Amino acid sequence: MEAYFSLPLETKMKLYHRDVANFKGYTPTLDSNINPSNRGDLLEDFRIGWEEVIPREKDGKRENNGAIAGPNVWPEEPAGFREAYLTYYHAVVGVGKLLFPLFARALDLPETYFDDKTKNSTPNMRTIYYPPQTGPGDDSIIGIGAHSDFSCFTILWQQPGVQALQILNPDKQWIDVAPIPGTLVIKRPAGTMDK
Repeated sequence: MEAYFSLPLETKMKLYHRDVANFKGYTPTLDSNINPSNRGDLLEDFRIGWEEVIPREKDGKRENNGAIAGPNVWPEEPAGFREAYLTYYHAVVGVGKLLFPLFARALDLPETYFDDKTKNSTPNMRTIYYPPQTGPGDDSIIGIGAHSDFSCFTILWQQPGVQALQILNPDKQWIDVAPIPGTLVIKRPAGTMDK
């Protein structure tokens, strides 16, 4: 991702998410704005949906299941980007599949309760680069505005040694979520907000 986000803007804009199908591809800095009271989100991202690393014979189940379904778009560089991205994507999807039986048990349901409900789910992955903010801050531009994710749950990997993620607690205080090497942050959508 470092190599991809280091490419010239005009190269990355070839896959601008508003110019390609299905809301996938590249989002430049300040293109999104989660919180309208801000001037924009100080981030770049690249996003995809379901795709096999080695395509299997098409069965149509994942091609026509909503606005974000359909083929991903891929940059020509850096070399090996698609394979590396999809390998990580499928590893994260695997973590998600391990969580559903745990959620079911926590709700006193059979471990297989979510199996039929998630069989053809469309997990999305968004990798985000937050440029370093140096000098005096501008309160109207932050990494991403306060929000609550709308997915079933979110799996976050944080870059070790870079404090960025914050969670809004029930007392409306922003709490730092320090990156811990070798761990992931699992977020539920309701009742939590981050920036």
